[in-house]
Amino acid sequence: MSYNSAVTTTARISAGWRLDLERYGRRAFYFAELTRLNRPIGTWLLLWPVLWSLWIAADGSPRPLVFVVFILGVVVMRSAGCAFNDLADKDVDPFVKRTRDRPIAARRVSPLEGLVLFVLLLLMALALALQLDATTIKLSLVGAFFAVTYPFFKRFFPIPQFYLGLAFSWSVPMVFMAQLGAVPRVGWTLFIGAVIWTTAYDTLYAMVDRDDDVKLGVRSSAILFGDMDRVIVAALQAMTLVALYLVGDSMRFGMWYQLGVVGAAVFFVYQQWLIRNRDREGCLRAFFNNNFAGMAVFIGVVLEYTFRT
Repeated sequence: MSYNSAVTTTARISAGWRLDLERYGRRAFYFAELTRLNRPIGTWLLLWPVLWSLWIAADGSPRPLVFVVFILGVVVMRSAGCAFNDLADKDVDPFVKRTRDRPIAARRVSPLEGLVLFVLLLLMALALALQLDATTIKLSLVGAFFAVTYPFFKRFFPIPQFYLGLAFSWSVPMVFMAQLGAVPRVGWTLFIGAVIWTTAYDTLYAMVDRDDDVKLGVRSSAILFGDMDRVIVAALQAMTLVALYLVGDSMRFGMWYQLGVVGAAVFFVYQQWLIRNRDREGCLRAFFNNNFAGMAVFIGVVLEYTFRT
């Protein structure tokens, strides 16, 4: 082989490798989109109640195994839930402005590929759950049921956001069971607060899609609440704060925790201002702002245990 031929062959091989890498890179990004790894807001909103529970159930010092299992479990189950949600909504998402570019809706990922990914993620979540005690494993099966059935509740249940709250918050009693071997009253109070909070912030999210959902016949709390949406969201936010107050009172928390709850209240007030005109951008910003509300409560919990005497 001549020198020029060798150079040409090497260039072709190099170009082929680059094309393959670009193609695999694009595929990897599509799967990251499908599992929302590129949009971690949902993971954080799932994570805050878990972190509250881990610190409260463990008196400020969660067991390393329980901590790792639940943190990874949140990421894996959220990814699995997103993949399954897109599978269930593959005939609806193309007609909704916010979701039409999702990988399955845009035909960048096939339904079969999405199903395989969902099963793999579910097996990973099961492997994590098996590291815990038998009762917590049973509770995890209930959580998996909530996650898998949620996408179908939008077809007939008038407040699917409440059902999502059950799915998102079920990790709270699981944490207490894994850490303490039981779920005390404060655990159930925190669970109720997390369910109400999820219903509130997911209603803000539903307000973004309200017009499209009405056309498609998809149910949502934003549609059910109508022009009372802001008032009802405010009431749900107030109920969340009451639940958090009761948690603090039960645990005899002091100033630091109270400041965290006050911080969450300030963010809730800001969210009401953002949605004052009910425009899509404002509602979406209000939804995202809940990340800071959850963070404020967690910081309060951590500081409470750090400076407790």
